[in-house]
Formats: sequence, C-alpha cells, structure tokens
Amino acid sequence: MLFNSYAFIFVFLPVTVIGFYYLGRERQTLAGFWLLLCSLFFYGWWNPPYVILLLASMIFNFMCAKAMTRKQLKLNKPLLIFGVGANLVLLGYYKYAHFLMQTMQAWVEFDDQFSSIILPLGISFFTFTQIAFLVDTYRGEVKKFNFIHYGLFVTYFPHLIAGPILHHQEMMPQFAKPQSFRLKWQNLSVGLTLFALGLFKKVVLADGVATFANPLFSAALHGEALTFLGAWGGALAYSLQLYFDFSGYSDMAIGLSCLFGIKLPCNFNSPYQAVNIIEFWRRWHITLSRFLRDYLYIPLGGSRNGTIRRYLNLLITMLLGGLWHGAGWTFIVWGGLHGIFLLINHAWQKFRCLLGQDLTRSSLMGRWAARSLTFLVVVVAWVFFRAENLDVAFSILDAMSGFQGIVLPNNWQNGLPLNYINILQKMGITFIGVPDYSQAGLIIGLWGVVWFTPNTQQILRNYSPTLDRPALISRLNWQPSISNMVVVAVILLYALTEIGTVSDFLYFQF
Repeated sequence: MLFNSYAFIFVFLPVTVIGFYYLGRERQTLAGFWLLLCSLFFYGWWNPPYVILLLASMIFNFMCAKAMTRKQLKLNKPLLIFGVGANLVLLGYYKYAHFLMQTMQAWVEFDDQFSSIILPLGISFFTFTQIAFLVDTYRGEVKKFNFIHYGLFVTYFPHLIAGPILHHQEMMPQFAKPQSFRLKWQNLSVGLTLFALGLFKKVVLADGVATFANPLFSAALHGEALTFLGAWGGALAYSLQLYFDFSGYSDMAIGLSCLFGIKLPCNFNSPYQAVNIIEFWRRWHITLSRFLRDYLYIPLGGSRNGTIRRYLNLLITMLLGGLWHGAGWTFIVWGGLHGIFLLINHAWQKFRCLLGQDLTRSSLMGRWAARSLTFLVVVVAWVFFRAENLDVAFSILDAMSGFQGIVLPNNWQNGLPLNYINILQKMGITFIGVPDYSQAGLIIGLWGVVWFTPNTQQILRNYSPTLDRPALISRLNWQPSISNMVVVAVILLYALTEIGTVSDFLYFQF
C-alpha cells in the first residue's frame, strides 16, 4: 500500500487512527497490538506471502536478542554472529543473488536460478534496523523489551518501506509512554499539515518533473543521440525528482507518525543547501549515514588508525553504502564516487587547517561557490544512481561534457556578432531547434525552492515534529489557525486531484 493512494488515505489511515485511540483509552497493550496488526496489513497489501517473511525475520531476531539478555556471556558472541549472519544471508539471497549470478556469467555460462526472485519491499530497512538492535543488545545497551514494542519498532508502517532507519532507544520508550495513546488535536494538526505538504511534493513536484527526467534515460538506454542541453536538463530533472520524492516521503512518514503521538528522527534536511559533501551526507538520508557510521565505519576503525586507514575505512563504507541502495555496478560506482568526494573534502579541510584558516567562517561568495560545486558533483553522481547500466551512465555523461557536440536553440545566437558565432561553431557548438521553456522554467523554479526556501521541519520548528530540532530557524513559523488550515486544505485537495495513476516512491526499490 502506498501513502499516495486513495485506499490508504481514505480507508486504511482513518480506520487505523480511530482504532488506535479507541483501544488506547482503556488498554494500551491492545492498542499497540492493533497498530502492529495494521502495520503488517499495510505491508501485506503489496504481496501477502511476504508478510510471513517479515514475521519470520522479526520473530527470529527477537528470540536472538532475548537470548542475549539472559547474561550467558559466553554464548552472546556466537548468537550475535549467527543472528547478524542470518540477516545478511536473507538480504543477500533476495537482493544480491541475481546480481552475483549476472556478474559471474561474464566468465562462466550457467543458468541463473535467481532471476525470478521478487525483492521484498523495505527489506534493507527492516534488516538493518534489526541488525543494529542485535549489536546494541550484545553491547548491553538493551535492557528490557517485549514482543509488541519490538514488533512495532520493526514494522511501524510510517517507516517500514523507505525509512528512516530507526534506533531502539528512540522508538521503544515512546511506544511505552501512556501519553502516546492519548489523542491530542495538536498532533493531528501538525501531522496532517506535514502529510499534505509531503503528498504535494510527491504527486505534484516529483512526479511532475519526472516527465522531463525519464525520456533522457530511456533515450540513452535505446542508443539514441543525446544533446548537451537535453542531457543536463534530464540529469537536473532527475536530481530534483529524487529530492522531492524522498523529501515528500519523509514528510509524510513524519506526519503520519505525529498522528499517533510518535516522533520519528529527521531523515532529510535540505541536502542541496549543503556547502560540501560532508555536510550533504549529514543532511541526506540522515539515519542511513548514522547507521553506516555507528555499525560499519567505527567498527572498521574509524579515524583511530591514521589518515590512510581513515580514508580507506571511509571509502569502504561508501562503497557498501552504494551497494545497500541497489544490486548493480551503477550503485557501486555511485557509492565509490561519493567516497572519493568525501576523501577530497576531508583532505581539503585538513589542508586549510594547516594553513591556519577557520573552517567555520567563509565569505558569502565562497559559500555560494561551494554550494554550487557540491550540487554539481551530486548531480553527476546521480546519473549513475538512476542509469540502468554503466553504458547508459557514460553515454549521458559524455553528452553532458559536450564531447558529442553542443546544440543550442536558434534564438540564443540573436545579437551575437557573426565572428563570435563562427568561433562557437568551430568549437563544436551549433544552433538549431527551439528551446523547451516549460522544462527550463520548471527546473529553475524547483532549483530555487531547494536552494532558498526553508524545509518543513524548520517551518514547524515550534511544534517539534521530529526527535531532533533543526539548527536553523525559519522566518516562516507555522501556527494552528484558520488561515493555515485553509492553505493546507487547498494543498491537500489539489494533491488528491493529481494522484491519478499511483506511482511508487523511488526509495521503494531499496
């Protein structure tokens, strides 16, 4: 079931909320169990048999964690290895077996028995969530928990399909608080506002700009000739599509959780406003960055063993982070590129420190130059993230570089001296065709939104919709009022009329 579907909005969500608060008035355990059942139903709507897989994974990890809390310290490490290994085997079978077989077929011919496997939705999210829980249990950070709270921690439907990746210390105490089961109108107001804004981002902005992104990658896949402006337009369009798609999902997830009096961690914080790649990864998919840092980068040694080892650990972490996103060489290259970008960024900061420069201070022009460069390299890397294969990605990047020639609209040469036009033509720049101002206008408009406007967490900062408050304060401060209610209602109604054909969120494939 999708957040952006009529069945979810008009049937599942009202029934779930009403049942939760009705049961929660008298019996909180029953209300928690109701929310757990609804979350399983939500997951099973897509493919009912995979509910059994989710339940089996949840029960298995619960039993492993329970066994490790019985103070049998000699058995805890084998239990941890067994539990984490079983989770990785499950993830590897469904997500990476077909990719490995395809890779091996380049050298050895054999039948791929894994090509028909259907990837379970959200398997990376609920697997990583449970691996982190097992590790924390082994470390002695988990003291007491019951099956209902654990089940909600894993299956809670606002986060189940596309994150955020939750941590037990953030969520389980909330499921145990009596006030979480008491209806508060402020929570409903904040939650519905966030949900409406997120739905608008998804069905109007993300799906709208997708019509300019998809043709580029389709053309490259079929070997069609690509133009310089077309390639850049498509790459920018996809960068904006992914931004608003993920931002929309994050807002909707936070808003839905607010309806139940539960706060999720912030997972998206205006990443295209970052002035370097380090900051970008503190703003984009924040909970994944946290997971990779705490359960991969630091266990590998982090920055404790010298600069070279630190950079190697960072590169390994990003390569595996790319592989987490998808089973394909394009994702590995994407992760590797971001790993290299991070190495360069850390080296540059270290060089500036050696020169005695203050990293916290920079000129306005310097910040805008840094933001532009960061955005540029992120867009280039997104080409690999979206492309069906490496050949498609290199074809698009070749066109973006201008090596296939640069074709500009005819009217762009108006007013240029003839000798200038001749020089440009000798450089491989030709003038032909008519510009698509609708595409350019939409991309520029959305670009302005992501660079200059506050995000929803900043606008609703006074009501703390997430576990962590944004550092920056917005001049726009949302308040429950008749005028804001009307604005949100208009946004929601318009978004509902634009749902049409329901489209998946891009992060569902991970």
